[in-house]
This record gives sequence, structure tokens and C-alpha cells, in this order.
Amino acid sequence: MSEQLFKGFEHVSSKQWKQQIQFELKGADYNEKLVWESPEGIKVKPFYHNDEAIATLVTGNKNGFSICQDIFVYDVEKSAARAANALGRGAESIFFSIDNEATDIEKLLKPVALNVTPVYFKLGFFSIDFVKRLDTIAKQNDAVFYVLLDPVGRLAKDGNWFTGMDKDFDALNTIAIACANISFLSVDAGLYQNAGANIVQQIAYALAHANEYFNAMATINKPLVLQVSVGCNYFFEIAKLRVLRQLFALVAKEYGHNAECHILATPSKRNKTLYDYNVNMLRTTTECMSAVLGGADAVNNLAYDAIYHKDNEFGDRIARNQLLILKHESYFDKVNNAADGAYYIEELTAQLAEKALALFKDIEANGGFLYQLKEGTIQRKIQESAAKEQELFNSGKEILLGTNKYPNKNDRMHGDIELYPFVKTDSRKTLITPVIEKRLAEQIEKERLDAEEKSVVK
Repeated sequence: MSEQLFKGFEHVSSKQWKQQIQFELKGADYNEKLVWESPEGIKVKPFYHNDEAIATLVTGNKNGFSICQDIFVYDVEKSAARAANALGRGAESIFFSIDNEATDIEKLLKPVALNVTPVYFKLGFFSIDFVKRLDTIAKQNDAVFYVLLDPVGRLAKDGNWFTGMDKDFDALNTIAIACANISFLSVDAGLYQNAGANIVQQIAYALAHANEYFNAMATINKPLVLQVSVGCNYFFEIAKLRVLRQLFALVAKEYGHNAECHILATPSKRNKTLYDYNVNMLRTTTECMSAVLGGADAVNNLAYDAIYHKDNEFGDRIARNQLLILKHESYFDKVNNAADGAYYIEELTAQLAEKALALFKDIEANGGFLYQLKEGTIQRKIQESAAKEQELFNSGKEILLGTNKYPNKNDRMHGDIELYPFVKTDSRKTLITPVIEKRLAEQIEKERLDAEEKSVVK
């Protein structure tokens, strides 16, 4: 259609809109009444106009997003059957979590059409020989494998390296030379989100985390996987993924690394609840939407009962179906970079990029990411951010429906918990203080569970 729509209407400038809003406010202060500030220090306006629009050049994934199914491998035969079932019901990629180095990987992968199904491997151990086996299988089957090796993430989360910094980095360099058919590097940026870091911190820490690999690796020829947790601030989370891709390319270019990052997104656990757990489905739906619109390459949804139930067929099916609806009924995969041109998202992208890049440069100027982890600076900054968010939740200013707002007093969870849903304490020697993941609702839920247990005893 060549004819312009609405050409009969006069153009209204942003200045005219502001004047009209000021008039409607009857003298009240515009900034005080209608502009709010995010935890990242971004002032959010009530409207955005093309007079002030900012264009941000962000290249998203070009092939749409892959629906990923998470499978924890404890019994190889059962896990292989689960993978086959998931792929038959709409999954397009598989995420295997493997803790046992003796796992029969050939048997595990037998039902998977490897030439068309990307596979992610999260290993609870660090074995060069195991990774070489995966590389051989990938070559034989023309497969796309992402082996999520992340020694720096291990240090941040666990407090210790796999074997030691020098040995871990030497092993990565050995793999880089020996394994040409797989992507083997990853950054677990989800750790920082689930621990309570704000969005600027999440982006900057992910970049500084990745930068440690760029500094230590002689060569990186395959995409680095960014594992990202997506929270509930819908538009900010869309912008977060866009900024991650944009700034990663900027940093990688300095090292001559031309492969784009590969973003694997998962809904956050931080805002998930034990009580009124069905609301978790609403939360994960909007978070998956943010992930897709932000340009994630793959989305691994979180089951509504993941924080307190072991993996189960019903939870897996619901989580997978949420993504199937987004892809095949809402057509979220039909437009590349759907957020382009949205003035609000473009401005958020620009501001988050500016603030995150400044923080990244500050980290590098003050010793780098590993140094600041060892000094406890990263942990302290995350704790400060988490404490602010926790205070908002405790005061009712940040709301989780069914938990700190409109709770159902008749909900009972005692006796239905298969997994411990709270932070675990483990007294052991560590090199650094770990970054601790914690959900907002934990204290309230503990109190409710304690009350339930007392009533059962009576």
C-alpha cells in the first residue's frame, strides 16, 4: 500500500504532548508524578515519541528460536526415552545435565536425530576425554553440540575451580585445539540474575566474565553460549538480551572473535513461588515472551513446579506447550528483531548499553572480573542489589500475587515437596565467597511451612 495512513491528521510533537499532560496534571510536577526510576537508575517516561527516538543497531538471531527441553540424566535409558518423547511432542533441541563422567553418551543420544537437533550438555565435571568423545560424535553425525564449560562460572557459584585456575584454563585451550566440531565455552549469566543483581550488573558481569575467557584463550572459533535468566520486567528484559548481544559483539571484536554469541534463555527462579504455584505459569509465559522478542536463540522454559518437584511428565509438557503456543499460535518466530523501532525498547537498549559498558570498563580498570570475585566486590554489589529488591518485596512494593499479595490461606504444601526449595547451607572450604541464588519469597514460605507443620503435629 503506497498511500500513507492517517495523513489527514496533524503531526503532534513530543513538546505538545508534554504541554497537554502538564495541563491535565493541573500544576502537579510532571517528573514527580509520571516519571519513575528503575533499580538501574533509568528514568522511565510515560510516553516515547519519534521526535526523541533512538535507533540501536542490534542484530538478533536469524533463524527464530529453538524450543529446548531440559533433561537431568540419572538413568541413561530413561533419559534417552524422555528425549525421544520430548522431541516427538514439539521440542526442537535438548539440554542434558550430566553429573556422571561414566555416562554412556552414545546410548543417551541414540534416539536423537543429531543432524537436525541441537544438543546442549551441562557437565558437573570437567573431563577433556569426555568432551573429545562429544566432538567425535558431532563430527560423525554432522551435529550441533554446545558443551557448556564454564570454570569461571563454577568458581562464582561454587566458590572453587574444578581443579585450579591454571589447570582449568589449560584444559580449555587443549579442548580448543582438539575439538573443532563443537562449541565448548559458556557464561552462566543466569547466576547473577537469580542472586539478585540488577539488569545493568547482569550485563556487565556477563561481559566481564566472558572477557576472562577472551584473555585466557589462545583461540575461540565457535560461538560462546550466554546462559541468561529472564525476569518479570517485560520490556527491560527484552532490552537486556538485545544489549547483551550488542556489547558482546563489541568486546569480542577487540579480540578478533567474529562468531556471534549464542543466547540460551531460561525464566528466572527468583520470582517463582511455592504457594499458589500455578501463577508461575503466567510468570514464565511473559518471561519466555521477553526472551523471544529480545532475540534468544533457544528458550528452555521452567516448569511451574520446578522449585519443589522433581522432573515430571506433566510439568515438562506444560512448559513445552507454552513455547509451542508462542511459536505456532502466536507466530513469535515469524519476524526477526520484532522489537526494532519500538521507541521505549530502543531507548531502554541505549541506556542499558551505556550503563553496562561503563560498569564493564570500571571492572576491567580495577583488576578484572576474577580479581573482583576474589576480593568479594562482585558478591557485595549483588548482595546490595538483592537486599534492595528484598526490601521492596517485604514492604509490598514489589508484588508476587498469591504470596505477598492476595495469598490463599487455604493453600497447603506440607507433604508435597520433593526438592528442598530454599537456600542450602554447606559448610566447606572455598577459595572465594560464592554468589548465592535466592528466591524473594523464601522467608514467607518458610514461615507458612513451619505453621503447617505445627498444625499437623497438633
